[in-house]
Amino acid sequence: MSTYNPISALVIFGILVFLAYMLFRPHKGWFWLIRKSTGSRDKIVVEDILKLMYHNENKDHLMNVSDIVRNVNNRESLVVKCIHNMVELKLIDIDGEVLKLTQLGSDYALRIVRAHRLWEKFLAEKTGFKEEEWHRLAEQKEHELTPNEADLLASRLGNPQFDPHGDPIPTNTGKIAEIDGISLSNLEEDTMGRIVHIKDKPDVIYRQILAENIHIGSIIRVVEKNESRVVFHSEGEAFILAPIIAANITVNVLAKDAVLEDQLARLSILNAGEHGEIIGISREIRGDARRRLLDLGFVKGAEVSIDLLNPLGDPTAFLIKGTSIALRKDQASKILIKKKEHGS
Repeated sequence: MSTYNPISALVIFGILVFLAYMLFRPHKGWFWLIRKSTGSRDKIVVEDILKLMYHNENKDHLMNVSDIVRNVNNRESLVVKCIHNMVELKLIDIDGEVLKLTQLGSDYALRIVRAHRLWEKFLAEKTGFKEEEWHRLAEQKEHELTPNEADLLASRLGNPQFDPHGDPIPTNTGKIAEIDGISLSNLEEDTMGRIVHIKDKPDVIYRQILAENIHIGSIIRVVEKNESRVVFHSEGEAFILAPIIAANITVNVLAKDAVLEDQLARLSILNAGEHGEIIGISREIRGDARRRLLDLGFVKGAEVSIDLLNPLGDPTAFLIKGTSIALRKDQASKILIKKKEHGS
């Protein structure tokens, strides 16, 4: 026959009270954290679906449930559940097998696109993250920014119209600027243009463009185009792209006499013994990095030459305004010069 032990009972009661507290304490209890995590997960999936549908509808590509399940990186059951909830919330309509954004859904999608592109602009202007990281980080942050926080961020950035890739940033009222230009793959031979947009999707093509050091704002001239390649000159260098890659670059056509393309070169192609005059700094260098280069003397009109070559190839020391400044090739490729005869 067991006997009642008040001390053991008190210990068990204390453990139960502690577990109940840990489970249900306001805001931080396990129950609330799990509930909040589930709600946050559903919200992210809903917003991913809205953004996916928005981009596809802008290309006149309507989607069905299978398309969305295949393209949203999450469990099929969760995606289907979110689609059902979105229909009930009147974010999307179903027409047979086709799903379409309602006006409410389109407005919501634009808010997510706005948050994403503003955050990419912030990463480009205010941080040291590499360009290939911007999209991934913005995909996370777009779900966290409230409309008010997005407005504050836009104001801090000077209410930009375009993100670092040249994509238009929607205003808080849903207005969105047009991308004016044509695909590089459609540019005719001996035609000049300025790069105004580089698509960041699909990722594999975007990374190839980055690896080629092709920049927004660069002036180009197509010298050859056929079914297998597009060849163009830009800032003293020749580039060869497959048409499928060139199709992800948008350019504004320039008049042939609008600019003397052959006078522009990248500092990275300057050879030992040559001299150049600084023409400007590419738009690809922004924020603190741009200010640092200007403070170091890389200003328009300054003369520059190679001071010391690195046996390993990178970095190179450049002589500017009597000071030797070491730059990596990636940095030097974003500084534009005009080659000149020494003493001219």
